[in-house]
Amino acid sequence: MNGDRARGYLAVPASGEGPGILVIQEWWGLVPQIKRVCDRLAAEGFTALAPDLFRGEIAEHTEMDKAEELMNALPPARAARDMSAAIDYLLANPAVRGDAVGVLGFCMGGMLTFLISAQEGSRVRATVAFYGAPLGEGAPDVSGLSSSVLGHFAEDDAFFPAPAVRELEATLKGLGKDITFHFYAGRGHGFANEEDPLGTHDPEHTAEAWARTIPFLHETLD
Repeated sequence: MNGDRARGYLAVPASGEGPGILVIQEWWGLVPQIKRVCDRLAAEGFTALAPDLFRGEIAEHTEMDKAEELMNALPPARAARDMSAAIDYLLANPAVRGDAVGVLGFCMGGMLTFLISAQEGSRVRATVAFYGAPLGEGAPDVSGLSSSVLGHFAEDDAFFPAPAVRELEATLKGLGKDITFHFYAGRGHGFANEEDPLGTHDPEHTAEAWARTIPFLHETLD
């Protein structure tokens, strides 16, 4: 990617082709849990690619300080180029059907879904963010967003507070964007991560979020 090498994890459906999905990691890096997300999407008929934005670095769940350092050290311009190049790769791959992709991310990756979707315009048709969004001063401008957006957010999220997320939702709807945000009562940040790094995993709400996500991706991309 971008004249140098970047790795990723690709999962292809049993049929050999399907709509493309870009999967964007949490601040832990390209860990096995993110690879399982790709596998899950492939089992639902999608071709899913997770680029390694940290270039081989990962943080264990006991290393939150390292995870924060990795996230803060990630050059935004390089991340954007890597994600764009990953979309190039998907759209050129014979295992991908269609002329646009979906983008799905968690936490840091959830915020980056808005960034890359706004940057890529018509090349992204579906955006799914799990508990991550561009909030506060210095947040990237996502007014160029043209995809349909589905968001899953925790009511009790200390990282991405629900009131600020609702304000973003209202702003984007005011700009005429196709936005649907769901808020999960009594849940904290990271509730859909089955490895439960923050002690917040909730199987019931995770299943509910995925039951909304898969049909949304099929309806938007198929």
